[in-house]
Amino acid sequence: MSLHTTLISAAELAQLSPDEVLIVDCRFDLGEPGKAAGEYLQGHIPGAVYASLDRDLSDLSRQAEGLGRHPLPLESTFSTLLSRWGWQAGMQVVSYDAAGGALAAARLWWLLRLVGVTSAAVLDGGYAAWLAAGLPIESGEPAARPASKVSLRYDPGQLLVDHAALRGSTAGKLLDARAAPRYRGEIEPLDRVGGHVPGALNRPFAENLQGDGRFKPAARLHEEFAAVLGATAPAQVVHMCGSGVTACHNLLAMEHAGLHGSRLYAPSWSGWISDPSRPVATGEERAEE
Repeated sequence: MSLHTTLISAAELAQLSPDEVLIVDCRFDLGEPGKAAGEYLQGHIPGAVYASLDRDLSDLSRQAEGLGRHPLPLESTFSTLLSRWGWQAGMQVVSYDAAGGALAAARLWWLLRLVGVTSAAVLDGGYAAWLAAGLPIESGEPAARPASKVSLRYDPGQLLVDHAALRGSTAGKLLDARAAPRYRGEIEPLDRVGGHVPGALNRPFAENLQGDGRFKPAARLHEEFAAVLGATAPAQVVHMCGSGVTACHNLLAMEHAGLHGSRLYAPSWSGWISDPSRPVATGEERAEE
């Protein structure tokens, strides 16, 4: 089996044997956190397990540590989750949601990369693409796989940036995935302060997608990111958003476009403003030529 490491189409996923792929439904509604779990029980891709952004892909108990609204789960917690799902080393993982990968399928994809699992992909177009292809769905809980024994460690060296490292970065390296009005500080529906980290550039994650919810072709993504970043090398790019979730969508888009090696500032804006001494910028910023 040829492993997918960024995106997979509905047709390609349908061809995989249930024994060789772990499918994870990551649908989530920020306004109604419990809603998507009920929708999952009503209908999902056959065999898919469910992952909640709040419960499984974050550790909300750590918010007080200045780690943002969606702190990363502990390594042990994430390992236990994979064990419960029956994941085995080398198994293809496919995540999907109802937002083209933005909430929170790309988050799971990135967490797997953080523990060294590269055989993970996001369903291009999400659940809507599966339905549009006329492929089958099932309701209720799927038959459980035999639990496995997983013990994985985060490898943050090349993937994560912390508060201190971010304050030392130079303009043009930080890419903010939030919608432009939030980035500019014109509105802020979720956090106590609007604006962005000084020097950050704006690339709204929604611009990665076509009208049908699928990702733009890799060549087009490459061209668009290059236009935003100018002379900045991909490995010098650090992604952020409001809480470290939709930033993973930009990271995924860059990897799919062949722009490899960018990193994530996981606390993102909500973590940055947890310290009132950190500076805040508003308006637009441009890449250095």
